[in-house]
Amino acid sequence: MSDLPINALLPAIKDRLNEVDELVLEAPPGAGKTTLVPLALLSSPWLADQKIILLEPRRLAARAAAERMASLLGEIVGETVGYRIRLESRVSSQTRIEVITEGILARMLQDDPSLEGIGLVIFDEFHERSLDADLGLALCIESRKLFSDLRSARLKLLVMSATLDGQRITALLGGAPLLRSEGRQYPVNIQYCGSSAPGEHIADRMAGQIVQAWEENTGSILAFLPGQAEIRRCESSLRSVLPAPVLLCPLYGNLSLAEQARAVQPPPKGQRKVVLATALAESSLTIEGVSVVVDSGLQRVAVFHPGTGMSRLRTQRLSKASATQRSGRAGRLEPGVCYRLWSEAEQLGLAEQSDAEIQQADLASLVLQLLRWGVDEPEQLSWLDEPPSAHYQQALSLLELLGAVDDAGKIRPHGERMAELPTHPRLAHMLLCAADRGHGALDLACDMAALLGERDIAQGAGSDIELRLELLRGERRADRGQQVLLQRLRKQSQQFRKLLGSGVAVGDSEISPAELLAYAYPDRIARQQRPGSLDYQLANGRRACLRDGDGLRNAEWLVVAELGGHAGQRSDQIYSAAALSETVFESGLSAIPNERLFCDWDDKLQRFVAERRCYIGEILWRRKPLERVPEARKTEALLALVRQRGLAVLNWSEAALQLRGRVGLLRSVEAQSGFPDMSDIGLLASLEDWLAPYLGPVNSLTGLARLDCEAMLRGLLSWEQGQTLDQQLPTAIAVPSGSKIRIDYQQSPPVLAVKLQEMFGCEETPRLAGGRVPLLIHLLSPARRPLQVTQDLAAFWRGSYQEVKKEMKGRYPKHPWPDDPLVALPTARAKPRR
Repeated sequence: MSDLPINALLPAIKDRLNEVDELVLEAPPGAGKTTLVPLALLSSPWLADQKIILLEPRRLAARAAAERMASLLGEIVGETVGYRIRLESRVSSQTRIEVITEGILARMLQDDPSLEGIGLVIFDEFHERSLDADLGLALCIESRKLFSDLRSARLKLLVMSATLDGQRITALLGGAPLLRSEGRQYPVNIQYCGSSAPGEHIADRMAGQIVQAWEENTGSILAFLPGQAEIRRCESSLRSVLPAPVLLCPLYGNLSLAEQARAVQPPPKGQRKVVLATALAESSLTIEGVSVVVDSGLQRVAVFHPGTGMSRLRTQRLSKASATQRSGRAGRLEPGVCYRLWSEAEQLGLAEQSDAEIQQADLASLVLQLLRWGVDEPEQLSWLDEPPSAHYQQALSLLELLGAVDDAGKIRPHGERMAELPTHPRLAHMLLCAADRGHGALDLACDMAALLGERDIAQGAGSDIELRLELLRGERRADRGQQVLLQRLRKQSQQFRKLLGSGVAVGDSEISPAELLAYAYPDRIARQQRPGSLDYQLANGRRACLRDGDGLRNAEWLVVAELGGHAGQRSDQIYSAAALSETVFESGLSAIPNERLFCDWDDKLQRFVAERRCYIGEILWRRKPLERVPEARKTEALLALVRQRGLAVLNWSEAALQLRGRVGLLRSVEAQSGFPDMSDIGLLASLEDWLAPYLGPVNSLTGLARLDCEAMLRGLLSWEQGQTLDQQLPTAIAVPSGSKIRIDYQQSPPVLAVKLQEMFGCEETPRLAGGRVPLLIHLLSPARRPLQVTQDLAAFWRGSYQEVKKEMKGRYPKHPWPDDPLVALPTARAKPRR
């Protein structure tokens, strides 16, 4: 081990940690930092008899690191060096270096916020920026602020990474020193192979490139694919084309530790190995014997959408930093080669770093841990990247739905109990609810929590979770590949039973898998859109669908445990669910239905509806008409309808429109008149004053149309205002012929349409409002067609009248067309009486 690059830097690491309490170490993969740095610091005088905690992002990496350090000391794991991972612990009273997976640190801090007895916490592979690592570092920084005076020695922090924005970390740690190890990297020949052809599956493209790499090189191959499905498809293709001695090893998170270890270990002598891996193999695991890398350039990440409350798996391009990490795997032991399935131009367009998990993950577990710690707002802690506000608020909403927090965002005792369980808050809530129902319910819940905490063990076998339960219980035959995973699930189920055994209620009420699922996923209760349909509406408002031929296709109600899809899709695919009987909404799940008083306009029925509606989330379950309708609610709903659709929903008579025109005109000439605003804007703003008092008998659009708008508007005017309006702007005026002619106030200026002969002798244009409003005169022919439009009668009589006379006299010979209209007698008849 003396030839490992990190050895040259160990004296500097010791010296710096003797002087300061924070240090950032940047060292490439294979430098030896994971195993040699903790061992070198074990004898530091400042550590005394305290422990070193080493955080690893993955179970296999944690166990491998502990085993390697123990072997260097000539010991077995569990003596000086031990580890703690999910479902497995190898520590003793002698243990000084404890390797743990990152999620365990938060629980250690909750149990003992001061971390008394621990002298150093090392964050390894921090560049992966997992949610647990970010939370652990933030809580460690806060712990030191709160408890530095209470500890016997100050807690030291060491952040280690292969590729890292070291300056940001040092700033977060208050200006911590940054040390860099150049590492030992053999040259790697990068070959750009161009993008896949349109329609070509990435697994098929990778299989072809791996075969080419196998033929052109002699070392083992590490191939990076986006996910498990692509790995299995690629593996199937390669088994028929690669020569028999080849050792094909899948490597992804859902494999057992033994299967993962098989992929990491060196191949038997005389054999070459092809490891088909996800991003799991980028940095935290050293895979022996690899000198060739084939990189798809893709990675699959879970992206949480706060608007829907669900995560979607997204296949995306990797970052430049990840591409460098992957290619570096080929040059750890000797010169190597890396085949990249993209172009050099595409390489230039890659992002520098991948997004941290905290920026795109479901934050429910993180928020629950923060609330248990006593943090109400994430701004109270120091973060490299602060949790996004939308994700944080959505997590709070979910925790409130699960009963973990109150409506003020404060953690409840139930939330405290949930936070103590090593699982997602949804499953923790389910387990605690089951414990309150008795041993039988808890046994079933523990099995389901184990199943739901892992990836699906029966992909492609339909969505019914009962099938998975039968596999877990041995009631259904499992294939060889499932056996190891099932053993792990059974062990996890037993651990949940052990954790909850002392708090189980006496008695044993009957419960179904679907009812338990509804505790964990109340927002994913779903109802069939129509009988026989594969489409369902979820309680959270989203849509989801079953596959053709799914065994649950006849269920009216489901609870969906797992679903997914791709960005832009209107509906998600249901992968795991259980059929639910709606009778449980009246018994075991009686707290889920939400009754609402509905007094509103129904667009489908085109009428006002008053009823009690019972909802499951956003799903309307039941409705019952109200015997007595609250008058205020009906009025409010009808006014909202008028505001939404506009005043056109009312029946505006000619008289009502004339009244509005008269009042508007008077307001324009007398700004201080005190008359109400009867414009559209004014009336919509004052519906409560003139419309609301008349809505008592109205229940439909027909009822609205029967309302007398003129009478309602007249009600806005005082007696004095009515008198003023009639005097200033009468509805009609007498013309020289003696006729009373109606004035059209819907036009501006107001129009007097009158037969030309009735205005003989009138030289001055009629005016209203004390002479301030001249009328626009429409002089009509005997057939009541406009001959002239004017506001200057004198000019018309002396000018264009003669042209009108010449044209009209022959057409209407029985009507008078005098040479001098100003001295002629006005008449409404064809021949005036003498």
